[in-house]
Amino acid sequence: MQFEDLKGKIAVVTGASRRQGIGAAICRTLAAQGVDLLFTTWQPYDQDQPHGLDQAGPVTLLAELQQLGIRAARLEIDLSHHEAPQQILQAVEEQLGPPTILINNAAYSTRDGYIQLDAATLDAHYAVNVRAMALLSVEFARNFRGGEHGRIINLTSGQSLGPMPGELAYVATKGAIEAFTRTLAAEIAPLGITVNAVDPGITDTGWMTEEFKTTVVKSMAMGRVGMPEDAARLIVFLASEASGWITGQVLHSRGA
Repeated sequence: MQFEDLKGKIAVVTGASRRQGIGAAICRTLAAQGVDLLFTTWQPYDQDQPHGLDQAGPVTLLAELQQLGIRAARLEIDLSHHEAPQQILQAVEEQLGPPTILINNAAYSTRDGYIQLDAATLDAHYAVNVRAMALLSVEFARNFRGGEHGRIINLTSGQSLGPMPGELAYVATKGAIEAFTRTLAAEIAPLGITVNAVDPGITDTGWMTEEFKTTVVKSMAMGRVGMPEDAARLIVFLASEASGWITGQVLHSRGA
């Protein structure tokens, strides 16, 4: 489906380092709608993750987006630094113009559990998953010039639906995103900005083994696991004028 109102809009998408990731899928789907965008990457984080580093991912994604006929830019930035949100919004303003769409997709995640959880682990999760998301959102709202609709879309992981043992720091910060989304939506609705969160459920971004997928699929009503494009299509809808009456919501798009 094409959303003609999105053509020529400017978006910021955080966390698009890997071509198989949700962030990259969001960028491609927005670009197909004619949205100009800046995406952020931070490859040192990926290097330490089980899914590994996609060395050529950011450069390849940038070229791919530009080939779709839009203006695209990439910013390599560590979101754990408190000044990163302002730097991101300054970069998009200078390179593309004032954004009207913000998609907080980047996330920090490590395994912990109650035996291993410590202050450093909590702080690392908080810096990216909560502080960067919150400061980007409020700075976006402060700079919003009106005259057209604004959209903030946050990625969460369904912490309100049940436990995720072994990921205490992650669930604490992702749960905070849902609470922040609801209250920020109420505060900035008069500006013409909607704020929603998307829970894409279990999504195959390259980290799943075939054994894991086989096991998970047995419990999936749709008979498959989620793909990054599933989340991206919902996010594009939420970015469009068609979603203007939806705000303060956590949408559980889990195929079940």
